[in-house]
Order: sequence, then C-alpha cells, then structure tokens
Amino acid sequence: MALKQLTRLVYNIQRQLLRALQEALGPLSPQEQRLVQILELLKLEKHVDCLGWKGNGRHPQSRLFMARAFVAKALLNIPTTKELIRQLGSSTNLRRLCGWEDGPRSVPDKSIFSRAFAGFASMGLGQRVHEALISERLGSEVIEHAATDGTAIEARERAAKATQEATPEQAKAPRRKRGRPRKGEVVPPPEPTRLQRHLGGSLEDNLKTMPPVQCGWGCKTNSQGNTDYWRGCKLHIITAEGDIPLSAYLSSASMHDSQAAIILEQSAAARTKAMLCQIKDSACDAQAIREHSQKIGSVPIIEKRDYRAENAVPMEPDRARRYQARSSAERVNSELKDNHGGRTLRVRGAAKAGLHLFFGLIVMSAEALLRMVQ
Repeated sequence: MALKQLTRLVYNIQRQLLRALQEALGPLSPQEQRLVQILELLKLEKHVDCLGWKGNGRHPQSRLFMARAFVAKALLNIPTTKELIRQLGSSTNLRRLCGWEDGPRSVPDKSIFSRAFAGFASMGLGQRVHEALISERLGSEVIEHAATDGTAIEARERAAKATQEATPEQAKAPRRKRGRPRKGEVVPPPEPTRLQRHLGGSLEDNLKTMPPVQCGWGCKTNSQGNTDYWRGCKLHIITAEGDIPLSAYLSSASMHDSQAAIILEQSAAARTKAMLCQIKDSACDAQAIREHSQKIGSVPIIEKRDYRAENAVPMEPDRARRYQARSSAERVNSELKDNHGGRTLRVRGAAKAGLHLFFGLIVMSAEALLRMVQ
C-alpha cells in the first residue's frame, strides 16, 4: 500500500508539479528536478514547524528554507555552507526551489545558516526526518535482506582523551586483587556485557547505555592486511535491498561494530513490518546478536570469526548466496562518502556531525525509494 501511494505521488509530481514549476521558472536541470521530487517526498514543513517558534527570532518559514537548502547541499555534494550560499545567490532556480523568492539578498548569511544548523542538530532533525520517511514508505513492507556495516568518518577536530568506561556498579564496588581467589573468598559473578544487556532491553534503554560520542582515533585492517588509522567517528548503518538506509547510529571511532548491531536491528524493526535475514560480517559474530536476530523473527547470516584460517568453516551455499547482499551496506557507505558529504565533515560535535551525515542519508533514502517506482 505504501509503495502504491509513493507511485501515485511520483506520478503527480512529474505530471503536475514539475510542469507547473517549469512554466514558472523555465527549464529545470535533472538535478533540480530530482531536488523537487526529494523535497516533495520529505515534507520538511511537518518537522521544522515543531521546532518551537514563540514569536522571537526568525520565522519558522525561514528555517524551513534553510532546511531545504541543506538537503540541496547534500544532494549536490556542496562541500561548505559558504559555497552553498554562493550557489543560492547565483542560481535563481535553486534559490526559488528552496523558498526564497526575493532575489539573492533574501538568502541569509553564513552566521544565520550556522545558528539554524545548530538548532536542527540539537532537536535531532535529521534522525526525525529519516525515521518518518522510512516508517511512512516502508512501514508495511517486508525486508528480505537487512545488511549491516560500519564505516570510518574523518573529522576536523582534536581527538578527545580516551577514558575507561565503567558502569555505576563497577565504580562503587571495591577493586579486587588480581590472581586466584583466596580460600573461602566469594567471587562475585562477572558483569553482563553491553550486548547481553541490549538483548533484554528496549531501544530507548539500550541507547542510554551507549558511551558518549567523541572525536577519537580508530583503526581497521584493510584488504591488504595493513592497519589504517583515522581521527573522527564511525557511522553504523543497516540497509535494505535497493540500497535503502533503514537506520544509522553514529559512534566514537574506537567503538567496535558489534556494539551497535542490536540497536540498529531494533530501530529498523520499529520502522518496517518484518526483516527476513540479518546479514553481518565477522565483527558481529556474537551469540547475543544471533539471539536478538531470532528474537525479532529474522534469520542471522553472520560470517564466522576464526583467527586460524585452517579452522575456518565455509558458509552453507544458500547462506553464502544471501550473504552477498551485504554489499548493499558497503555501497551505501561508499555513496555517502563519494557523493553526499561523507568526506566533507567540517562541523564539530557529535550532534552536528550526525546531522551532516543524516542529510546525506535522507537524500540517499529518498533517491532509492524514487528508483523503486520509476
């Protein structure tokens, strides 16, 4: 039903809205036509209006125009806000499609754009728009393959000092001496791991257990067996067939991919009717993750982690065929970096970094949905 409504919406955009805009503005480039379709699909006015304007500052309509401009920035892969403002001033069509009708001088300056961006980040606008888009368009759909992957995001800020994380119970408990316990000494049971806690918790509760997101150092082994290092953060995504991002989570660069796996499954499950297969690489080879996939009605297809190549067990042929669908998540990460701002992260702070990346994911989600019905 949702896809039928999407097909009808796209038909109306192409037969009515685009024709009317071309009569008013003149010929639109393919990118401008795509921007019209994406903005019509997102309906940003439903989300920007709830930012709580009380008669002070700029009217929500101006903030709506700037939100549209940030979507255009992600679509056109414009590297900086300064360049975005320049293009808004020089392109009449782009400026008017975002909402400014009174010439280049009606476009706000960089400081106003920056304050608006900070406001959008503090209210979680990117996550809100993306969640609404996926829930509305895929909420009644069954996803065959849900693939998970994490990717490095380089940032332009100083890395925070690493601190050792401890639970409140661990902080209060007296430290025990290392080594074998003394005769008669009662050894308390080990604290459950984060994944074990996530297995029985709700999405809201599990998010509270996650460490704060900070700029830091991360490392990973590349295809040549060498270790690559980066300074910044890490983006974890779960995608559906058709390269549609279902959900995403931003973490510190040093966090292991497995720590976000259950949270991604929970958020994606809340936005879709069902997911048949959960496809993950060996980083997520953990019993708690397998149990959670089965708990939500999915079949876990996870590459086995074995540090000895001679002991590696080959995947069953049917599972191996389905495992190839994991390339969807890799393509989404690559597309985000190459064409939608993933390599041009210039803002500081986790909230702003997340908003910048989510604008790219929103554009990619809308484009993937449009491809399904065109």
